[in-house]
Amino acid sequence: MSTNPSRISSICVYCGSQPGIDPSYREAARNLGQAMAENGIDLVYGGGTKGLMGAVADAVMSNGGKAIGIIPEFLMDKEASRQELSNLTELHVTSDMHERKHMMFDRSDAFVTLPGGIGTLEEIIEIMTWAQLGRHTKPMVFANIGGFWDPLNALIGHMSSQGFIHTAHLVRPLVIDRVKEIVPAILSAAALTANGQDAEVIAKL
Repeated sequence: MSTNPSRISSICVYCGSQPGIDPSYREAARNLGQAMAENGIDLVYGGGTKGLMGAVADAVMSNGGKAIGIIPEFLMDKEASRQELSNLTELHVTSDMHERKHMMFDRSDAFVTLPGGIGTLEEIIEIMTWAQLGRHTKPMVFANIGGFWDPLNALIGHMSSQGFIHTAHLVRPLVIDRVKEIVPAILSAAALTANGQDAEVIAKL
């Protein structure tokens, strides 16, 4: 993780351990991984070697980037092949999910959420909660491939309109439909944060 708030040296990517039914999800994972490697940005992720997790890690490493996997021991044979895990730049095996999530947070300068299931949703919601509580100002992105995250964004808007989300601008991740725009948007958001720009301004990027 970078100590310079305007410098993004690592991005945590949350995504499914399954590929999903739409081939565009896997394509998006590969394209994101390639873009990160080309910009010298390390991948921090859940360590899986299957599904979208495997696709983004493979793309990062095949384009000369670094992939840092963080996985609990009990998921080693469920979400990953031990043989493939040995190919990662770094592998950290944790005792439980709690330790995994904190390590992923500490190692990352920004967060991107590709399509995924309940685990993916839980991870980004926790990061949004920490942002609302003032624990971080790191950029957060929903990679809204094919409108995948539209229902969640509608729900967040509804909760806000009904008065259940205070400082709502702090928990509004950037919603980006096109993968090629994700890394530039994160770099711009980080620069604005370093310059003291309000989170509400950043959310309108």
